[in-house]
Amino acid sequence: MASTTAHPTHVTGRTDYLAEARALADDLIALRRAIHADPEVGLHTPRTQQRILDALDGLGLEIITGRQLSSIVAILRGAHPGPAVLLRGDTDALPIIEQTGLEFASTNGAMHACGHDLHATGVVGAARLLAAHRGEIHGSIVFMFQPGEEGHGGARIMIDEGLLEAAGTEIIAAYAVHVAPGPRGVFATRAGTVCAGSGDLTITVRGRGGHGSQPHQTIDPVPIAAEIVLALQSTVTRSFDVFDPVVVTVTQLETDSDAINVTPEHARLHATVRALTPAAVATLHERLPALAHGIATAHGATADVELDFRYPPTINDADTTATTIARLGSLLGPHRVATAPTPLMGSEDFSFVLDRVPGTFLALLATPPGTDPTTAEFNHSPRVVFDDTVLPDQAAALATLAHARLEEARHDNR
Repeated sequence: MASTTAHPTHVTGRTDYLAEARALADDLIALRRAIHADPEVGLHTPRTQQRILDALDGLGLEIITGRQLSSIVAILRGAHPGPAVLLRGDTDALPIIEQTGLEFASTNGAMHACGHDLHATGVVGAARLLAAHRGEIHGSIVFMFQPGEEGHGGARIMIDEGLLEAAGTEIIAAYAVHVAPGPRGVFATRAGTVCAGSGDLTITVRGRGGHGSQPHQTIDPVPIAAEIVLALQSTVTRSFDVFDPVVVTVTQLETDSDAINVTPEHARLHATVRALTPAAVATLHERLPALAHGIATAHGATADVELDFRYPPTINDADTTATTIARLGSLLGPHRVATAPTPLMGSEDFSFVLDRVPGTFLALLATPPGTDPTTAEFNHSPRVVFDDTVLPDQAAALATLAHARLEEARHDNR
């Protein structure tokens, strides 16, 4: 891929997406609040899907809805041929009872506690902006509205259903914005790994049960499992570079016995595992089973190990991200763009897209006025609140990035 850092950061001399987006503010805020008040969890979000379809109606987009999930792929064909750019907005909520006290708070037992209502609305805004400039666009723009981001692998399913081939031309860049607490209106990103990959670890220790008063006649799986828990912490600090961190957090311990005086046959532990690089993921697959098997064998037991890395690390393309930072600085002012110092240990299934397409995953900081960003509730809290006045800037940023990348490709091909 040719370096993108040498190209100008403007889109065209005629397009001012920021001013146009601010004229859409009332419509975008109304859509976001309607989605927020009626959240849906998982892969099947038909009411949210319909709201987005209604908001896209009349824009002249090609619409493809998902077969296995309530996704939308909307394609804007520019007036001139060229490659494609993808913009992602996730749409699902979390099974959390909302405690914000907002006038438009959810009352159905779910909550948009991770800001997906803003993400989807921002992409709707970008679609409206770009559709109004179809005559200037050399190529296509794919708008990806994705449910099932919260642990259901919706992006992978959309890719399996043909997302990346839907435009009929190469997708040369992909962008997604995710809101987070912080100084309102600041975009933050970084080249390289921006979010960790995440996996689920299950270790089942198989011993020999018996009476709790006669441990010498049993192979007690409980202390063996406890030893494995402690060893997992040691292997993290002794097997991995401190500058390529790994997290293994055991969150559940259980046995197959309901009686206090019975030594169980089995003990099972569950852990969440996070890593920032494919190399660290590969090492985890090698080391963790060996560790569990070794400890179990030393005590005459056996261990079954399942490590399922459901999300790879989210890795931003270096050239695309450098140009993204420059373009947003030109659009909004350099004080509105920050380089994140470290990755997040949370995971993101936009990683499946970035595994296939160079692109950039960005944070948009959105703590409301009057709230200290340093103490604001974080994503997934039942009390987290995001300021939806950032929506016009989000829409303008996405529209600018998409249009500018296609302009850049046109100039590269001259």
